[in-house]
Amino acid sequence: MSSLLDDLAPLKDEFIAFRHDLHMHPELGFTEKRTSDLIASKLEEWGYTVERGFGGTGLVATLHNGTSQKVIGLRAEMDALPIVETTGLPWQSGQKGISHMCGHDGHTTMLVCAAKYLATKRPFDGTLHLIFQPAEELLCGGSRMIDDGLFDKYPCDILFAQHNMPGLAAGNFYFHKDAAMASSDTVKITVTGKGGHGAMPQKAKDPVVACAQLVMALQSIVSRNVDPFAQAVVTIGALNVGRAANVIPDQGELLLTIRTMADDVRKLVLVRINEIATSTASASDARQPLITKMAVPF
Repeated sequence: MSSLLDDLAPLKDEFIAFRHDLHMHPELGFTEKRTSDLIASKLEEWGYTVERGFGGTGLVATLHNGTSQKVIGLRAEMDALPIVETTGLPWQSGQKGISHMCGHDGHTTMLVCAAKYLATKRPFDGTLHLIFQPAEELLCGGSRMIDDGLFDKYPCDILFAQHNMPGLAAGNFYFHKDAAMASSDTVKITVTGKGGHGAMPQKAKDPVVACAQLVMALQSIVSRNVDPFAQAVVTIGALNVGRAANVIPDQGELLLTIRTMADDVRKLVLVRINEIATSTASASDARQPLITKMAVPF
């Protein structure tokens, strides 16, 4: 490891600048054209064969060395989040309302730095595939790359990815026997009632009340249905319903994120969301709610 760090030390300033550049120019999922262009130009310069267009803006770079038939894949993601950055750093995001607040600029930089080292030193025998994924935050960039034939064309015997984790000591690698990161589902619940005048609620079927009750009811899933030794999060990140104080609207909408560490817990949570949404809407005399698993920006 000390030898590797010695070899990488001369690259430090180059890739700090590279990361700062990415951080100042963040791009949302499936719009990472500048980021993809920059990565591709670097990798082609170092001798990689690059194929673009997987999942839209994703790309795969390949390098062969030696005679082994073994194939290793290394993967990083490129997209940013729709969050305003207020750090005040010299390399703060220059894109209004978009920033790298989940560290994907760091992940991309680590893999590009590794790409240069591996192309220069060639410390491997076999085939190397570098996979740069779009739209990780939208939960579907990886699956779209696979749907576009990623592993049909670039099969891997083993595949590695990494994620930074604030709060853990810098300069260390952390490994976990089982799942290290949670699965993520995004769900939209649309509750349809019957609009009316706020002064005559008896003539309406109020989706505002149904949505408010649903927010509270969904909180019971983790506390009352999930094993205390398991892990799950159900967060309602948006509640969109109504615009005027004296008007009962026709519809309300909730947007949820669900995080789980085991498949059985994930299935349980999704089933309970459906059951609770249906029963709550029924109790409020609203129509059966439309429950949609989302994989696109809202």
